[in-house]
Amino acid sequence: MKISYYISLLVIAILCLGCCTKDNIKQAEKAFITYYVDANTGNDNNSGTSPDQAFATLEKVNTLSLKEGTHVLFKSGTSYAGQLKPKGGGVSGNPIIISKYGGEARPVINGEGRYIAAVHFYNMAYIELRDLEITNTGAEQQNGRRGVVIEAENCGKTKHIILDNLFIHDVNGSLVKSKGGGSAILWRNHGDKSITTFDSLIIQNCHLKDCTRNGINARGYTKRDNWHPSTNVIIRNNLLEGIPGDGIVPIGTDGALIEYNVMRDCPDILSHAEAAAGIWPWSADNTLIQFNEVSGHKAKWDGQGFDSDWNCLNTTIQYNYSHDNYGGFLLICNKGNTINTPSNIGTKNTIVRYNVSVNDGIRPYPTERRGWFSPCMHISGPVENNFIHHNLFIFPEKANVDIDRTFIQMDNWGGPWANKTLVANNSLEFSEPYKMFYGKSKQTCGINNEFDSKMLGLTREEQVPVWAKDYLNDYDTEWKEKMIEAFFKDDDEMKNILIDN
Repeated sequence: MKISYYISLLVIAILCLGCCTKDNIKQAEKAFITYYVDANTGNDNNSGTSPDQAFATLEKVNTLSLKEGTHVLFKSGTSYAGQLKPKGGGVSGNPIIISKYGGEARPVINGEGRYIAAVHFYNMAYIELRDLEITNTGAEQQNGRRGVVIEAENCGKTKHIILDNLFIHDVNGSLVKSKGGGSAILWRNHGDKSITTFDSLIIQNCHLKDCTRNGINARGYTKRDNWHPSTNVIIRNNLLEGIPGDGIVPIGTDGALIEYNVMRDCPDILSHAEAAAGIWPWSADNTLIQFNEVSGHKAKWDGQGFDSDWNCLNTTIQYNYSHDNYGGFLLICNKGNTINTPSNIGTKNTIVRYNVSVNDGIRPYPTERRGWFSPCMHISGPVENNFIHHNLFIFPEKANVDIDRTFIQMDNWGGPWANKTLVANNSLEFSEPYKMFYGKSKQTCGINNEFDSKMLGLTREEQVPVWAKDYLNDYDTEWKEKMIEAFFKDDDEMKNILIDN
């Protein structure tokens, strides 16, 4: 009897295990469903779950409630007019993936200027967008027009959003920043009912071309009495071309990594009232900007390759290549009349090291705001603890006698001047004399810089202030090799210049 009893239990257990396994398989199949979309041969009345049963439109995709592990794949070489605005969300380990199938050509999402964004993710987590072409051109420029908008509102921490290998082009947003501008990509986190931030937001391997006004920018919690930063933001290996305004601007972040991006060929179409620069943080802490190349920035106000801007702590700008930018290599700034208010604790602890600047500050015409103003480095307002060391500056002969020939210009932006600026161990190669202006800045010192004293009146200080000592010894013996590997592997002239310096 006992044997029969145990056999019965074993049979029941096996049957239950079989049922559970079948249920798990069904759940897995449901979770990992793939939808296919083909504008040429699909039909929205189809099931969408195989290439021969593909859907046809974005509108159909937008009606779906996407679950974890779901794939939405658009047929290679097809084109879709309208807006992609999916619903749902993935989970850790099983994100939603939107991509392509059936060939190498990217499917095209064309907003036609009818939508503020051709692709809009709203309150979606664990989602990846890959391998698509996106455009959004209207008959006229529009305030706030974007290629992709990633938005999270009143939904807490929003995790794991990846944009990868996208071609975003011809987005004609406004050229006026105060009216909302426009950009290829915008992320925005906001909400007063539930503090909402991004965690693990990655934008990589994308090509952004001919988008106005900006490339990649953001909105977030920026006031220090209500500062809730997004974390693990990574922007890397993107190519930005034909972007006239700001290239990459993380806002309201902590620990953002901006690396291996190229911004070039910026059209000179902004008005004299518009300030813009290449790569810079705003109201962001612990930003690392490295191995990027910015060239040909032509904004009439600012126009530098790199910038450590308003309300930022601990920005590091290292191993970058800046060249042929109208406004110069570097801006460090903060607005004085808002310093030490709930919105602005200051710009402090900016480290600028191991960069190469060639032929920066070449604005070829006077601007309405400040004439020919285009110093190689502009340090403005109440910025503290600026460490500029072990950089290489090369200044070829300027084409016009009126072009600005200033190495560093320090001035006042509505309040106190800069305090504690170290310029040390830099190599400067001049083809003609340059000038300096420290103004009323405090504790500005130049130490161990290599240059021809006939070309620049930079004071050589012998006594090292206590606050600067650590940075004089902060030296990466391999920085030149890193720069050659990143930018000049096939450029013998630059390799020789770096080795000689």
